[in-house]
Amino acid sequence: MHTGLYHALDFAADGKSLDFLSIPFSVDRSPYYQVKVPVCRVRNGAGPRVLLMAGNHGDEYEGELLLGRLFRRLDPARIRGEVTILPATNAPAVMAARRRSPLDEGNLNRAFPGDPAGAPTFRLAHFLEHELFPRHDVVFDLHSGGTSMAHLPCALIERQGTPDRLGRALELMQALGMPYGFVAENGATAPTSMAAAARAGVIGISGEFGGGGTVTPETMAYTARAIDNLLIAVGLTDAPVLSAAGPAPTPMQLLQLDSHRQAIYALRRGWFEPAVDVGARVAAGDLAGWFHDLTRLDQPEEELRFQEAGIVISRRLHSDSEAGDCLIQVARPVEEAGILARAA
Repeated sequence: MHTGLYHALDFAADGKSLDFLSIPFSVDRSPYYQVKVPVCRVRNGAGPRVLLMAGNHGDEYEGELLLGRLFRRLDPARIRGEVTILPATNAPAVMAARRRSPLDEGNLNRAFPGDPAGAPTFRLAHFLEHELFPRHDVVFDLHSGGTSMAHLPCALIERQGTPDRLGRALELMQALGMPYGFVAENGATAPTSMAAAARAGVIGISGEFGGGGTVTPETMAYTARAIDNLLIAVGLTDAPVLSAAGPAPTPMQLLQLDSHRQAIYALRRGWFEPAVDVGARVAAGDLAGWFHDLTRLDQPEEELRFQEAGIVISRRLHSDSEAGDCLIQVARPVEEAGILARAA
């Protein structure tokens, strides 16, 4: 039992189980209501311990759908170790098809380290960072661009921990078979799941696996391969569960985000027209797009230009934009040696 959050999970039990994390939260419709977060367990003795989670943001679907399928397909007899699966981590947001929870407007990926006496999103974040993450060796948090963003398919780790830990995180990230991977610079106190994993002493891996509030055959295929590849890389299983065995992946291009200058933000209400799409290589000064003002038709659209060179990793899908909306963003290519050297 955990203050403000209850469960009946038996972490020593072999086999498959489906249970819930229960968070009491009184609502108008139901004074003794509990938020129910499904949690799946598959275990076969001692071995690697992996936590797979999706639905950190509710409108990001590749991970949600595939982690449910993984639970149904995983045979305990074919694995060594244990897998904990959270297909709908921020369950109220998932059920509402929203990025944030409708119960408390909580963005789970900005709620860590959480609060055991706080609103549901913060109680869940506290349980994850302090109770669930430390029971595992690796946490894999699957994201996508959500309803409003197109995102380059890529994996992600935080630049944290010792060189050995960072090296192992890079190794596992590269094993996913994604074309791109980037190293975030959010810092040890960041409110994200990856910073929480680092504080819990485990390897955290994340990534963006689609966008637009939908899934496609392509995004489902490379997400399935990434999940399979991770489970094989840590030694939990020796064969794919979700995907067919494919050719060896090409080397991953490492990218880095470390400056707000790598993004272009709207400074007022307007309508964004991109000049390039995700995956484009651009130089500083290149045209990023145009910002239109449909309330001033006698004024020409404004040209927007990149401040930094790199690869376009995301762009806003909704043309209608308000001040503060991120319109387009680039990441800088880096070499693995440089990343490890900076961690030393």
